[in-house]
Amino acid sequence: MKFASLARSAALVTAVALIPATTAGFAQVDGRVGPEFAKLFATYQQIKANYVEEVDDEKLIRGAIDGMLSSLDPHSGYLDGSDLQRLETMIDGNYSGLGLSVIMDDGAVKIISPFRGSPADKAGIKAGDYITHLDGELIYGGDLDEAVSRMRGPAGTSIRLTVFRSGRDEPFDVTVTRGVIELEPVTHSLADGNIGVIAVNEFSRDVGSDVFKAWQAIRKEATGRVSGLVLDLRSNPGGSLDEAVALSDLFLEEGRIVSQRGRARGETIYYDSESVFRGAIASDLPVVVLIDAGSASASEIVAGALQDHRRAVIMGQQSFGKGSVQTLLALGRDSALKLTTARYYTPAGKSVQEGGITPDIKVPQLSDPDYAKRAKFQMRESDLRGHLVNELALEDKDMETDKLDDPRFQLTADELKEQGVDDFQLHYALETLRRTKTTTVARRD
Repeated sequence: MKFASLARSAALVTAVALIPATTAGFAQVDGRVGPEFAKLFATYQQIKANYVEEVDDEKLIRGAIDGMLSSLDPHSGYLDGSDLQRLETMIDGNYSGLGLSVIMDDGAVKIISPFRGSPADKAGIKAGDYITHLDGELIYGGDLDEAVSRMRGPAGTSIRLTVFRSGRDEPFDVTVTRGVIELEPVTHSLADGNIGVIAVNEFSRDVGSDVFKAWQAIRKEATGRVSGLVLDLRSNPGGSLDEAVALSDLFLEEGRIVSQRGRARGETIYYDSESVFRGAIASDLPVVVLIDAGSASASEIVAGALQDHRRAVIMGQQSFGKGSVQTLLALGRDSALKLTTARYYTPAGKSVQEGGITPDIKVPQLSDPDYAKRAKFQMRESDLRGHLVNELALEDKDMETDKLDDPRFQLTADELKEQGVDDFQLHYALETLRRTKTTTVARRD
């Protein structure tokens, strides 16, 4: 991996510059914490001299780096080799594999979300699932990069995943056939009633432009005037901050979109509308934004901006709650730190960290037969070990869901299937728009 490739990834994925670590900076740190470095070096010497087996330096140094970063938060990490290649792949094209966005959570491989239409998605893998075994071999406590590498492979080959799903009594096996994962970030369709649906699956390069093209295509396909729009951000794990700003700017004509605030100089940045796209699309239409527990990071930036500006009604479930910004800091030609350097805030000054975005209208995914069981144990940012704490010190009770039965949401998955409804949240959004005049929803002052 060349330095140029690494710099390119940084610009696309994190929307920030790649910052080199300087010798002067190390010298300054060394002067302040010399005694602590002495402990680290003494530990290194004792291991080298007395451990039962000989240990090479690379293993010890990598372990020290991983240990430091894992003590910070779940999103900071050390990247080299295949990690950086994976970063490039997510931006540049396609790969053969399962189509999963995963993180390491307390030693376990946790699924943030399957990419829509991927082999994993079609096999029934859900956001919040844990993978415990690959082809019968335990991977708990192992290395995330190794697990991801094993799940990759030639299209047409299969791998058996052992999955633990909250709400089920026992783990279960799922055999998934690898496919070529075409990273198609934006898809669109036209629903009955001339209602456009734009699904954004991840925030990679040119998402803002792709959504604009999708809107133009919907207008051409409509038989008459478009009457409403659904922006579907469910199971979208995020990506480029720049593209989140661009997408928000499509719908806003003025005001703040998001701000990021950090401790280091240059990490406090404000992003305003009219900086990417002039004017706004669908300005005279009601807009519904769909989110769920798999909507994270850049998805929450868009949902928070449109909600605070009262430009759209947010519908679905509480989002993931990842309100932090990661920067790539180069350590050399082929390695870097992915370090949490700032928090981001919605236009109203709300930190998304831990709490996430609360929908204006909470709609459960009743068409999922496992919804009721999984909802009791739904995992979000606030459940991850070592997560950053929201400065408002939110109590757990402030993030709990309303347990009261809602008479609108009593149908079972089987009953919905009989009615031909296989996506209840989208169905409910469309029905809401069909019942709504353009002067009431998403246009309120």
